[in-house]
Amino acid sequence: MHTVLRSSSRDVVIGDDQPFCIIGERINPTGRKIFQEQLRAGDLSRIEIDVAQQVAGGAMVLDINMGAPLADEVDLMIRAVKLVQSVTDLPLCIDSSVIEALDAGLATYEGKALVNSVTAEDERLEAILPLVSRYGAAIIALPNDEFEIPEQPERRLELARKIVDVATNQYSIPIEDIVLDPLAMPIGADTSLVVRTLETISLIHDELGVNMTLGASNVSFGMPDRATIGATFLSMAMKAGLTSAIMDARSPQLVRAIKASDLLLDRDPWGASWIAAHRAQQASEGS
Repeated sequence: MHTVLRSSSRDVVIGDDQPFCIIGERINPTGRKIFQEQLRAGDLSRIEIDVAQQVAGGAMVLDINMGAPLADEVDLMIRAVKLVQSVTDLPLCIDSSVIEALDAGLATYEGKALVNSVTAEDERLEAILPLVSRYGAAIIALPNDEFEIPEQPERRLELARKIVDVATNQYSIPIEDIVLDPLAMPIGADTSLVVRTLETISLIHDELGVNMTLGASNVSFGMPDRATIGATFLSMAMKAGLTSAIMDARSPQLVRAIKASDLLLDRDPWGASWIAAHRAQQASEGS
């Protein structure tokens, strides 16, 4: 099953027979005090640096979140989408919990975006899915509702079924445009949580067959040597059926682990991408 995202001039295909899709997480003020202050002042200059670093690192899609406290998120989203589209042709993921900001971002975007995100709450489904349908976008869906973030993989699968049913039957959203998030939780809080995420990935892959993504940084939160944990987790999740991740595309360790997994899972014919990346690294080190 292929989820196709588009900019005005480029397509990116997400699928289990495709190279793993790296969605750059960096254009987000969460945990970035200086960036938050810049956004509140209407200064978007940092975004161009974030775009350049993520593109250089290997990002294939860029997530845009303008949710800085006390800032005009709708205006910032419009300006950020225009700015990012002026400096890169990568497709975008419009990321907000504010319906008006999602609407503004989708209306501004030239292409087919990924929307981050919707949950299984009836109110959120009724608010967000009409936008996704109207703009012909794809959607990230999280299998939690107003009552719980389920611990058990079977319950997460049940809520995933609900989202797919509502999206496809009530809003005519193609199933290939539904990208499920199996809920990655921090292993520092409970060492069994990642096992449950991997089980959820396998269940969704085997029953629904849809593409999946998650916030890769969540897994290692609060732990030392986060890059090693993240790289190992992503390789395991790819084998289970994960096809994309919202992650730090600037991390060579994470990106190399993904590229090596693509090679080992036969998603890099003849190792062409792996060899090309190695030669490019040698050339840059030589210079």
